[in-house]
Amino acid sequence: MSVETRNRYKTIWLSDIHLGFKDCRANYLLNFLNSVECETLYLVGDVVDLWALKRTFHWPASHYDVVRALFAKASEGTRVVYIPGNHDEPMRDYVGHILGPIEIKREAIHTTVDGKRLLMFHGDCLDEHIRLSKWENLIGDAAYDFLLFLNRWANFFRRRFGRNYWSLATYIKQRIPNARQVINVFEEAAVKEASRRGLDGVICGHIHQPALKKIKGLLYCNDGDWIENCTLLGETHEGNLELLQWTEHQTLLQSMAGNGGPAKADILPLRRAG
Repeated sequence: MSVETRNRYKTIWLSDIHLGFKDCRANYLLNFLNSVECETLYLVGDVVDLWALKRTFHWPASHYDVVRALFAKASEGTRVVYIPGNHDEPMRDYVGHILGPIEIKREAIHTTVDGKRLLMFHGDCLDEHIRLSKWENLIGDAAYDFLLFLNRWANFFRRRFGRNYWSLATYIKQRIPNARQVINVFEEAAVKEASRRGLDGVICGHIHQPALKKIKGLLYCNDGDWIENCTLLGETHEGNLELLQWTEHQTLLQSMAGNGGPAKADILPLRRAG
């Protein structure tokens, strides 16, 4: 199945891009933005990493090009909605305003083609459910930085040998019991909030763990990130939800029928765009 059959979506969700951070995979994202059209594009937080920029200013041309591509889509008719996260939290001061052609919201509700109402927020509002001590947070931050360091060098050597991008950081993280437990707590808290509001599910980011599945009868969607996984969530015009990875080769990781049927792991390689 070629990219051409999948390059038009009704809705796309991106989050945790972290422009301004040295491990942002901006070139992959730029290729995606130049290859896909949609009616609505949701930016679900941490688009610009103000934390990283405060430590060290890092803004290569590719990061500027991503911003320009997002504004170009908004100017050309795509509805772009920006829901700030914790790394770009100062933008929450402008909730309810419009940044050029881009709407800024604290959270939103998306209605799918088949009528499902999905709560959208970045996800840092659920941090209170993940109770970690100050030392655990410090150790976690240091461990994550080390994982990204390993990830950077692993993919440097993979490129040297002609291999495609692969997230070593995610591979290791998924095999650490405490990390898996934190992810489970976050996911359950997210669907609980959607249930409390009488909605059919939730779409978020924040934890850099892409997912598309049912939890306790509700839909849980996490569009992932552009540091470790290079993933996005898309809704087709038929109402199907798709979780894709976009690197040297595009891969359909999960799909869910518009009627809310169970998710399946298609692992379907798609031809590279461009």
